[in-house]
Amino acid sequence: MSVLSLLRARNAADFADWFRPGAEYLLRVADGMGFRTGDLAGFIDEAETAMRAGRTGADVAPTANRLIAADLYADAAFGLPFLEWTPVWYELGLTAPTAYAGWQLRRIADQYAATIDHISVPRFSRPGDVVTRGRPAVESVSGFADRFAFADAILHLEWFAYVAEECGINVPADLVAETRRETVAYYVGDRSLEEIDPSVRRFQTLLFTDDAWIRDLDDRYDLGSTLLSVWARVCRRERERFGGV
Repeated sequence: MSVLSLLRARNAADFADWFRPGAEYLLRVADGMGFRTGDLAGFIDEAETAMRAGRTGADVAPTANRLIAADLYADAAFGLPFLEWTPVWYELGLTAPTAYAGWQLRRIADQYAATIDHISVPRFSRPGDVVTRGRPAVESVSGFADRFAFADAILHLEWFAYVAEECGINVPADLVAETRRETVAYYVGDRSLEEIDPSVRRFQTLLFTDDAWIRDLDDRYDLGSTLLSVWARVCRRERERFGGV
């Protein structure tokens, strides 16, 4: 099977195994950084149980509704911007299935957002949004794996900041801004790992544990995906780099 088999998912129960790894990632990073998460672990369990039972909207506790909606909205918005950071041959091959998967995720997220007073919809950075020396920073990064890692380093920061805020986790705005700034400087070659603030290195080390999210997704859907395997290897490499200083 390939990652395209995920396109067969249709209802909330089908996406419970999608939701769980992302929610655990949110908790793992937040706990690792010492951010207060309250009973997030309990809400993750409650949310997953609701999804597996096909319960949505008014049948689910508001906090669980918000957690599911934020997680799925973030995943839905992540794919197409991420592809814009990659080579054209890679982007073209995955644009259509990624767009369809995003639509499916938004459709499920809408069911959980329906009873929430307000929830924002995230927008993630395109290459033109991250500029250095007057041009897209990614143009200063050579090699597929390094560009892939750079894209993930920016976008998983934005993913975490969005979902954490929607779930009431206080992430210092100055830490997010500094992590973004120093991450760009590192990948374009303006700063070494040794010159990066320890709190930023720790943050990115935890954020690059998305290799566990990817492996879990692959296992839960029995995909055996070469694409996800490559992604996980790149994330693990970066996690070891940031954490090994």
